[in-house]
Amino acid sequence: MANTYPHTPDGRYFVAKNRLWRCTNPRLSEDERQTHVNALMDARRAVKSAKNQGDDEALRKARECVQAAKEALGERGPVWWEDDAPDETGKAPHNSSYAAWWEQQHA
Repeated sequence: MANTYPHTPDGRYFVAKNRLWRCTNPRLSEDERQTHVNALMDARRAVKSAKNQGDDEALRKARECVQAAKEALGERGPVWWEDDAPDETGKAPHNSSYAAWWEQQHA
């Protein structure tokens, strides 16, 4: 069974290991999302392979592909929401604008 993580009320982040992580852009079509997820998985396999082979150039290129896929999914790079709210990726929820919500989750 897949892990489930709490999601912020606005759907922008999920919480894992006491950090906010940006969710995939919900405006992507299922086909677009799956294409980018497939690219991400391919890139992650390439990272593992390059590490195992000790190939620094291949590792650099594979990591660039991971970054590109994560940006295409909206999980990195420019935020996908349009209300000028800052990106709080990597913050502890209790030290973010979601602190009140997080406190309610643990009350």
